[in-house]
Amino acid sequence: MSLYYDAAPLLLSSQTPSGSLKSRVFGSKSLKNSPKQVYALVAEASKWSPILSEVIDKSQLLQHERKLSPGLALLLVHDLLLSKSGVSAPASHPLRVAVTKHKARLSAELTKIRVGKGFGSLEELRLHLARNVEPQIGDELSKVTASSETRRHWPHPRWVRINTLKTTLADQLATTLADYTNVNSLSEVLLANPAPKILFVDEHIPDLIALPAGTDLTRTAAYRNGLIILQDKASCFPAYLLDPKPQDGDCLDACAAPGNKTTHLAALFQGRSQPPRKARVWACERDKARSDVLTRMVSLAGCEDLVTVKVGQDFLLLDPEKAPWRDVGSLLLDPSCSGSGIVGRHEMFAVTLPGAKGNLGVPMKDRKRKRDGKGDTKPITNKEPEEEQEHQELSNGIDENMQLATRLKALSAFQLRLLLHAFRFPSAKRISYSTCSIYAEENELIAIAALQSPVAKLHNWRLLKRDEQVAGMRSWSIRGNVSASREEIGEIPLAADEIAESCIRCGTGTPEGTQGFFIAAFIRDHLDHEKHVKEPLDGTISNEILDRQGVERTDDEWEGFSDSS
Repeated sequence: MSLYYDAAPLLLSSQTPSGSLKSRVFGSKSLKNSPKQVYALVAEASKWSPILSEVIDKSQLLQHERKLSPGLALLLVHDLLLSKSGVSAPASHPLRVAVTKHKARLSAELTKIRVGKGFGSLEELRLHLARNVEPQIGDELSKVTASSETRRHWPHPRWVRINTLKTTLADQLATTLADYTNVNSLSEVLLANPAPKILFVDEHIPDLIALPAGTDLTRTAAYRNGLIILQDKASCFPAYLLDPKPQDGDCLDACAAPGNKTTHLAALFQGRSQPPRKARVWACERDKARSDVLTRMVSLAGCEDLVTVKVGQDFLLLDPEKAPWRDVGSLLLDPSCSGSGIVGRHEMFAVTLPGAKGNLGVPMKDRKRKRDGKGDTKPITNKEPEEEQEHQELSNGIDENMQLATRLKALSAFQLRLLLHAFRFPSAKRISYSTCSIYAEENELIAIAALQSPVAKLHNWRLLKRDEQVAGMRSWSIRGNVSASREEIGEIPLAADEIAESCIRCGTGTPEGTQGFFIAAFIRDHLDHEKHVKEPLDGTISNEILDRQGVERTDDEWEGFSDSS
C-alpha cells in the first residue's frame, strides 16, 4: 500500500516544484517503492484523471469513504478499473476495501462516460488518451481529429530504423511488418485514432519508418535480434548529414553511448563501396558504465567488424596528430546537452482531482496544499491571495532562469571545447555537430563561435551550405534561428541568413513528428598551411571566444542528458 502513499503527494505538489515529474521521482530519496513503478502510476493516473475524477464524483465515492483523499482515490480507482494486476494491496487492507466495495458503481459510471464521449470500447479511449489528447470533463470528445491548422500539439510517433547491417527495408515490410499497411502521409500515422496497423516510410531518411504512437515492437524477433532499432527521426540526422565516405578515412563518434548514431554510421559505411583499406568507425565514451551499453548495442547491431569501442576514452584527451586519429576523415559530435528538446523530458502532467472543480488541466507544480487550523487538507483551489501567488510565481521564475543560465554556460563551454578540438584532426574533412536542445546557446551560437575561432580559420573550416547537403537534409524545411544568429554576429561580416539556412532544426509536437533537435555540419575544401594564425597548443579554447560566449573557462562541465531515443 506504500506505493499509493509514495505517489499521492506527486499528484498534489512537490517539495521541489521545479523540474519534470521524472526528475522529481527518480531524484527522490524518500520513496519506499521503485521510482520506475511510482512514475508509471502517477503518469498513467494523471493521463486518466479527467475521466476518473468524473467517475469518482458521480459515484460519490469521497462522500461515502471519508478516509480517502482525492489523490488516493484517483490512484486506487485507476488501478481498480484499469490495471491488469488490480489494486496493489492485501485484500483486507482498509483502503483497498474502501474502493473495492464500490467497484460495480464505479465501473458503471466509467462505462456511461466512455459511451457518452463517443468511444465504443475502453481500448479506444485508452488509445485516444495515449496520443496526448487530454479530454476535459464535460467536453464531447470526437474521434474526428482536428485539422493541422487548428491542432496545437501533434502526437509523437514510434520511429523505427531498419538496420541494414542485418536486413533490408523490403525484408522487414514482408516479415515483421507484414500486417501493416503503408500509407501515403505521416499525418495519417500521427492522427490515427484508434491506432490501426499502418506505417509510413520516411521521405527524408532512408530505411526509416513511422508507426502510430504506442506501437510496441520490443517483443518481436526483429527487435531482439537487432534487425530493427527504435530511434527518433531527428536522432538519425547527424549520421545522415555527415554522409561519411570510407575512401575519406575513418569516422569518429566522439560521445557515442548509447550507440544508435554509432550503429547508423556503421550502416552507412557498409552501404558504400569499400576502398582497399577498410575504413573503421571509432566510438569514444568516457563513462565506463555507458561504454558497456555502447558495446552491447554495437554487438546487437552486428557491426563489431566495423566499429571499435574505446571504453572510458575522453575525446578531449585524444591527440589528433597520433595514430590512428590522424587518419580520421569525419567526426560526429553529439555532446551532453540540456536535453530540452527530448519528448517527455520536461512534462508537467495536467491533473484533475475529484472534487476539485475549476482545476481542470492545471499543471501539478502549480497546485498547492492548504491546511486549516486542525491540519486537515482542504480541497485544492486556485483561490490563493493574488499578491502571494504573483510573488511566488515571480520568485520561482527568477530562480529557474538563473539555474538555466548557469547550466547553459557550463554546457556551452564544454560543447565549444569539443567542436574546436574536432577542428584539429588533420585529415578530417567533415564534422557534424548536434544537440537535442532547443536553446540557441547550445546550437547556433556554438556554431558561430567556432567559426570565428583561430582554429577554424587556420584549418579552413566552414559550414556545409544547404545546397551542398545530402538530398534528404537539403529538402528539410525547418532551418536555424535567424534572429539568434544575427544577434550573435553583430558587426562581424558573416551572413546570419546564410548561417541559419545551413543549420537544421526540429521541434516537438509538430506535424514532422520529431523531438527538439539541432544539427549543423562543417567541412573544409583543402588545407592551407601558409596561414599564420596562432592556435592554442595546450588543448584549451581561445579565451576570446569564451568571453564572447559569456561562459566560464572551467573543466567542470555539467553532464546533461544523453539522447536515448
